[in-house]
Parts: sequence; C-alpha cells; structure tokens
Amino acid sequence: MVESAAVLLGARGVAGVTVDAVLADSGAPRGSVYHHFPGGRDEVLLAGLDQAGEVISAKLDQALAEGDPHAAVASFVRFWKRLLVDSDFRAGCGVVAVVVDSRPDVPQALEGARAIFDRWHRVLTGVLVSDGFAAERADRLATMMVAAVEGAIVLCRAGGDVAALDAVAAEIDLLLDIR
Repeated sequence: MVESAAVLLGARGVAGVTVDAVLADSGAPRGSVYHHFPGGRDEVLLAGLDQAGEVISAKLDQALAEGDPHAAVASFVRFWKRLLVDSDFRAGCGVVAVVVDSRPDVPQALEGARAIFDRWHRVLTGVLVSDGFAAERADRLATMMVAAVEGAIVLCRAGGDVAALDAVAAEIDLLLDIR
C-alpha cells in the first residue's frame, strides 16, 4: 500500500492518493488500510511521501557512492529517463507533488517534503565539497542541481520526451568542471 501511495503521488499528485486508489493499485483488502493506517488517507499520504523520498534518496546515494559527481548525475538522469519512458511519462516526483498540491490540513506533508529536499541538498553538497568545491559554491550548485533535475522531470512529463533531462545533465556536467 505504501509503494502504491508513493507511485500514485508521483503520477497523480496529492489528490490522486485516495484510499480507493491505493487499494485498487495495491490489491490490498479495504480493512488493511485502517489496520495499518488508523489515521486514514492522510497517514497513507504521509507514508507514500516518505517512501517516494526514500526511493529517490536511495537512488541518489547509490549514484553518489563512487564519489564522482559526473557519474552520479548521469546515473540519476538515466534512472529518471527510464522511469519516465516506462510509465509513458506519467511518473513524477512525489515530493514535488506534495509541494505543488500542499494541503493546509496536512502540514506534516509539506514539512516532510522540505526535509527530503534538505537531505538531498546536504548529500549533494557534501559530495561536491569532497570533490574539491568550495563550501559556498557546493551549496549553490547542489541547490541548482536539485531544482534543475526536478524541473526537467516536469518538462519531460509535459513534453512527452526526455530532452529536458538530457539538456540539464549536459549543463550540470559543464558546471561540475568549473571549480
């Protein structure tokens, strides 16, 4: 159910994460939602956000494990291109969806999204500093990398092709060569 909530969040946004949609996607019996998620839809939504953040964090960590920012960007972009193409450009980032569709009645969702973005930023900044970038520049570059990749995913979905990710990856590669 959590995986289904994460996938639905990325593909359909916050409004698309309903108990019925999660049950239909996961095949779980109705009673299991309220057994595992007594808080109902909001609890399922938060679990889906955590899962979406963790999946991308794990992919980012895996890409950065070798310490080569160029290879990490290429690996991360390959992951997103494959996911977008395989989903016929319906997949998206559930973390972005929470920010775009933030609900004032579930402030924990926006706080969770902020924490996930902060984690990605810290990880990227750390790798860039380890690679020889000055801390201030690494901080700015990490912000740009997260923003550019997330924006490219949105453009890819809108355009039905991966050209925006390719363009962003090429420009990030150039910036990674400037110390």
